[in-house]
Amino acid sequence: MIILITGASHAGKTVLAQKMLEKYKYPYLSIDHLKMGLIRSGNTDLTPEDDEDLVRYLWPIVREIMKTAIENKQHLIVEGCYVPFDWRKDFDASYLKNIRFICLAMAGTYIKNHFPDIIGHASDIESRIADEDCTPESLQADNQRFMDGFQCAGEEVLVIEDDYEKSMELLCRKSSNPISDRVS
Repeated sequence: MIILITGASHAGKTVLAQKMLEKYKYPYLSIDHLKMGLIRSGNTDLTPEDDEDLVRYLWPIVREIMKTAIENKQHLIVEGCYVPFDWRKDFDASYLKNIRFICLAMAGTYIKNHFPDIIGHASDIESRIADEDCTPESLQADNQRFMDGFQCAGEEVLVIEDDYEKSMELLCRKSSNPISDRVS
């Protein structure tokens, strides 16, 4: 089973991946770690700010890692924002039945009402570099882009509107066995 977690910046992808790792004991791959490894090693001239180009560059690698894990009957959590909206086109039904897709986004009112909390929790799992450019407006725009893009592609997006912790717990409790949550 592959659990693919994507969504906007600061939406809780890494927190959810960590909670699922602890619950299911599945390893996880951070697409951000892969990105930085490729950038720092000089394997690309892209920078961390080249979001759209990074999706095109990283997704073929991530896609093939996912396929390999499925073929090897291995479980894996993959998390990061570098997932194309039309990601499903890259997998046939035999792969898709082994992928659980989760997209996280925060409602504009949630961001407005909880912005200090969002920033305060930015380093809960990993030490993040201070993000001076992160504003309520930039977060709202990023979250809206993810909601619009994935919803237009026919994907379900979990929109956090009120209680963040409850939303995360629901995702982790949705099933005691994520294999029963397969998407086909």
